[in-house]
Amino acid sequence: MTTISEAITTIKKAENDADRLIQEAREKSSQLLDEARNRSAELLEKAERDASEKGDEIIAEAEERARKEAIEISGKAKREVETMKSAAMGKVPEAASLIVKSIL
Repeated sequence: MTTISEAITTIKKAENDADRLIQEAREKSSQLLDEARNRSAELLEKAERDASEKGDEIIAEAEERARKEAIEISGKAKREVETMKSAAMGKVPEAASLIVKSIL
């Protein structure tokens, strides 16, 4: 009788140990999943920040290039206007002379 009782006790202990191991495995699995989710979220946030920063850098560079190009275009336009103005002013005496000749 003692042997049967010991066997039953051993079986129950083994069942309890197995249940405990299963529970520990579930808890560990859940913990690992939570850690993986958290790490994934952190990596995603970092990637988003990095992408945003890179985008800001690209925009700033493009704005700087556009600003420089606008300054160059403006300078070129001013020089061309001055050239045309100078050419036109150079022809004023000739035009005045023609007007005076046509009036007289």
